[in-house]
Amino acid sequence: MARDIDDIQRDIERTRRQLAGTLDQLADRSKPKNLAEDAKTQVTDWLKDPKVQKILAGIGVAVTGVVVFAVARSRRNRNDLKELRKLLADR
Repeated sequence: MARDIDDIQRDIERTRRQLAGTLDQLADRSKPKNLAEDAKTQVTDWLKDPKVQKILAGIGVAVTGVVVFAVARSRRNRNDLKELRKLLADR
């Protein structure tokens, strides 16, 4: 069954409008501002995950422990150096 030329033209126009709409959506999504906003939303959602929060808390505790250990060791070394200087000065 042959299609009427008017039907074909309407189909072509409808397809053009759909394609134009799709291109507009793609252009809007690919703007740097929108890409940054999407990334921010994804990271925010990821950080709200309880598993991620537990992992980050564990990392925070580990980093704090390392810093405390380093400070304590530094103070001990400083005190040891003071004692050595005092002993050498007493000679």
